[in-house]
Amino acid sequence: MSLTVMTTPSVGAAAASAPRRLQAPAPAPAVAVPPSAGTRAAPAPAGTRAMWLWNSATAVPAEVLAWARDQGVTEIFAYAPANLPTNSALLTRMRELKRGADTAGIRLTALGGEPEWATDHTAARTWQRAVLGTGLFAGSHVDVEPYALPAWQSDQAALAQSFVQMLQTLQADSARPLEADVPFWYGEIPTGTGTTLADQVLAQVNGVTVMSYRDTATGPNSMTDIAADVLTRGSAAGRPVRLGAETGPLEDCPHCTFAGEEPARVTTVLAEVDAAVGAYAAFNGIAVHHYESWRTMGA
Repeated sequence: MSLTVMTTPSVGAAAASAPRRLQAPAPAPAVAVPPSAGTRAAPAPAGTRAMWLWNSATAVPAEVLAWARDQGVTEIFAYAPANLPTNSALLTRMRELKRGADTAGIRLTALGGEPEWATDHTAARTWQRAVLGTGLFAGSHVDVEPYALPAWQSDQAALAQSFVQMLQTLQADSARPLEADVPFWYGEIPTGTGTTLADQVLAQVNGVTVMSYRDTATGPNSMTDIAADVLTRGSAAGRPVRLGAETGPLEDCPHCTFAGEEPARVTTVLAEVDAAVGAYAAFNGIAVHHYESWRTMGA
């Protein structure tokens, strides 16, 4: 889910079902685990929900919060551009969202990301400093998809390592928690250090949301099936892992989304996911992508 999800939701399907190109990586330096990366001793309670909010510039805060409360959402990943501090209209709207979220006991996290951040660490750090500097957010939630860059095909190892170093830069630059969106197949990308890209990412962040985009809870090629690897790695690393559910239309991957289905079925399937993965120590609930499509399901 890069920022193009707002206009091209199929990008999420690409992350969920992307071909896994494996090539022998060059040796890479070991990545130190940041002291601020927290641990979790027990899975989140069943029903723990979060959601992405990409259209923060146009969504009505009161409506967003009413929907969040009705769905049991306890965290909102609200898109915040780097110019937020100087965008008076958006800043006013975000402050209203923050006040309402505080009243409702909902955590507000800054959402941002571009594929280019994987190599342009300065841009990533500039964004984080700008949005966290407003004092409106509890932490950062980044959606950076290096596999969308041409270099993923030509020099995957170097690009993957640069991506990890970008996360390391963001983690070191703020004491607030850092969470990253990841595809389920990062565990199949070797890094040249005896680990995988999934392990390297988990070492640098406070938690991840795996894009486990499927419309079934259990069985082959289901949400729990494709997320099992990251859940296992997250449990071993002591990092919270959310599972992601897609509700927007994905023409190139219809089984990756709940789009076109009744809201009641989404509720049922997500409850089945809760029950199926609750034994994983890393399980941190389910995040729904995204507010705009979720609230209009069945309309």
